[in-house]
Amino acid sequence: MRALISVSNKKGVVDFAKGLQELGFEIISTGGTYKILKENGVDAIEIDEVTKFPECFEGRVKTLNPYIHGGILHRRDKQSHLDQAKELGVEAIDLVCVNLYPFKETIEKTDDFEEIIENIDIGGPAMVRSAAKNFDSVIIVTDPSDYTPVLESLKNGKNTLEMRRNLMIKAFEHTAAYDSMIANYMNRRFNEGFGAKQFIVGSKVFNTRYGENPHQKGALYEFDDFYSKHFKTLKGEASFNNLTDISGAVKIASAFGDENAICIVKHGNPCGFSIRDNLIEAYTEALKCDPISAFGGVVAVNGTVDKALAEKMNEIFLEVIIAGRITPDAQEVFASKKRIKLFEFGCDRLLVSDDAYDFKHISGGFVYQDADKVKDEEVKNAELKSRRKATEQEKKDMEIAWKIAALTKSNCVVYVKNSAMVAVGMGMTSRVDAARCALKKAEEVGLDVKGAAMASEAFFPFRDSIDAAATAGVTAIIEPGGSIRDDEVIQAANEHGIALYFTGIRHFLH
Repeated sequence: MRALISVSNKKGVVDFAKGLQELGFEIISTGGTYKILKENGVDAIEIDEVTKFPECFEGRVKTLNPYIHGGILHRRDKQSHLDQAKELGVEAIDLVCVNLYPFKETIEKTDDFEEIIENIDIGGPAMVRSAAKNFDSVIIVTDPSDYTPVLESLKNGKNTLEMRRNLMIKAFEHTAAYDSMIANYMNRRFNEGFGAKQFIVGSKVFNTRYGENPHQKGALYEFDDFYSKHFKTLKGEASFNNLTDISGAVKIASAFGDENAICIVKHGNPCGFSIRDNLIEAYTEALKCDPISAFGGVVAVNGTVDKALAEKMNEIFLEVIIAGRITPDAQEVFASKKRIKLFEFGCDRLLVSDDAYDFKHISGGFVYQDADKVKDEEVKNAELKSRRKATEQEKKDMEIAWKIAALTKSNCVVYVKNSAMVAVGMGMTSRVDAARCALKKAEEVGLDVKGAAMASEAFFPFRDSIDAAATAGVTAIIEPGGSIRDDEVIQAANEHGIALYFTGIRHFLH
């Protein structure tokens, strides 16, 4: 038996090679892998002894050879293949252990195109695909985490078709992800990220119990290792819908740096938000916005949930709590509640992945775009359009309202007072309806909107929303501007003594 080992990631490879040698495998290796194996006592054979041809062109060609690919690809169940292998002097290679040049690490550390090109693996993917294609006879190993289970299977005489098939699937995933990464990089570099093909690649973290509904299957996939590295399950099982709600709530609650922010989300929409000096006060104020919708909701805490906060939160049914941390004492408070789910990021504050791109499924395909990001300077540099200037508290309220509006389904209008959301209208077909619905909901729960700041993620097409806001007592408004009737909107703000600011940036979320 012969094994070919040629890896970029050297983790665990020496022990794996030694394990194979103990099982009677003859080891063939290349370049840096050969060197490290020899230095650690593995009696490996250098690749050119098999290929009968030296590595050449600065290592660009070393395994692209019939003695390698013939040894991997010839079928052991066909006598004609066996006869031809014998005639050509091709010896079988029964196990291939390959992982690929570090292209991702290279593009992260340098913009030197020549170095980047040299870290595109050619021989590696060819060997992986050859071995995967012939999985009926050949074991293909691409992941160091598989070294131990493969050795155990071989030691126990369980070199099964099922094992080889699973490794084959993993191998094709490995090369597909690698090629996708290269193609996407080249399109980003030369086609502004929008080439003829777009590849979206994720790694499975876990299956969800089902999708949005029980008849649908679902799973969580991650870019890089964001969830597997940071997201920790403390209690319960995250559902498909939980994960989408968690994402929305965390984006809003984490949008204010280290401030003690809490966001409550129900069915993808914020129904409560507040920033306070401490998290108990923040939660109490956030809950006031819409306590009915908050029942069974998802709460994102930009900080640590301690016992005192847990006891306060435990007064109503919440389905999910996601926080920077949840202390053991706090977890104990929720222990008796069977339906609550607890998750944390294992750090002081909530974390969000800085994804550069965004996409959405539509019938027959998907639309793809640069990710929308709300910058702090959008409010700071907003242009005053009215005669009246906002106070410092109004500016803070506008910032909060603006960020929430940008992260909430359009058409959207958000009202914030004293750093707490007091009303929100979202997902409406009319902006004026969004404003009115929000005010009606605030009135129903007894919240006073007088003195609040209002934000709209897109311009107001008419002055009617400004008039309605003035009637409710709104004192500051922030919006993108850009309507053909901006002059009428500005006039209305001046008539009502409202501070009006334009950001010049729209944040639709459809």
